[in-house]
Amino acid sequence: MLKENFPHLPQLVLPGYQITYSSSGGTFVAKIVAQIPKILRAISRERQWLREMQAVHQFDLVISDNRYGLKIDGLQSVIMTHQLQIMTGFGSTADNVMRKLHYRMLEKFDACWVVDEQDNGLAGALSHPMQLPANAHYIGLLSQLQPPASAVKPEPKCVLALLSGPEPMRGILEEKLLQQASSITDYQFHIIAGNPTGSARTHLPPHMRYASHASANELANALARAELVVCRSGYSTLMDLATLGKKALLIPTPGQSEQEYLAAHLQVQGIALCRQQAALNLKKDVTEALHYAGFPTRVQGTGLMQKVIDDSLRRLKN
Repeated sequence: MLKENFPHLPQLVLPGYQITYSSSGGTFVAKIVAQIPKILRAISRERQWLREMQAVHQFDLVISDNRYGLKIDGLQSVIMTHQLQIMTGFGSTADNVMRKLHYRMLEKFDACWVVDEQDNGLAGALSHPMQLPANAHYIGLLSQLQPPASAVKPEPKCVLALLSGPEPMRGILEEKLLQQASSITDYQFHIIAGNPTGSARTHLPPHMRYASHASANELANALARAELVVCRSGYSTLMDLATLGKKALLIPTPGQSEQEYLAAHLQVQGIALCRQQAALNLKKDVTEALHYAGFPTRVQGTGLMQKVIDDSLRRLKN
């Protein structure tokens, strides 16, 4: 995706944390907790990686998207996140302990850029806890999408199913959506599987279309045409929906407390319907979701992000 969007920029490969995920919501958190030692080792490795890269490239500024090891002495480093308050799913005491531990990591950076609006934030309590990190600055919402240049009206009865996230949960939801949508001929379903290495689905009913993945332009056009979007409640997806002002049926990844909180929070606000994956009934849920207000169109925070980048570079010159 980065090579497609920024073909002329050099890229350095930084290995990921190699986290594996449970196929059951009930064991999701336990499996993540069991991998904490592996995550800490990965953070230590990425810090060493940055030292080696800095010796060669002499960066002026590092902007990290939730990579906690990308901070070394003598190099200005910023971390971006929307999730200041980690929702553990184990109650307020555990949440408070995790927030304090999280802030210790965030406050090691020169700045923490919070990807949400300061007032009436999209992420609710995740990005607006009672106390902020000392280095926090709100930079607004960010999305790779732009509304189509010419206005596109949503097509009645057009449902876009937008899949994302880690396996095996992504594939489990795909199979469930394909099975249920195949018998709902009142609607036109367009499924974008979010799986660039996947193969095309064949022998689908006439009211269903399938793509293994989509470019940013293709995705923006598909979203603009859709009357309703069926998707996970991951924050990047929610920012895309807010950018285009869409109605949605949100299906949080089972066991992922952040997504469960966001989906429930948006349902309480009357913006979108939340359905647990195990209880999903597309025939009924699509109709109900269309009665929700949808996301009010929000202005992207690109101007605010430009400002904080300019301010950071200005401080370097001074």
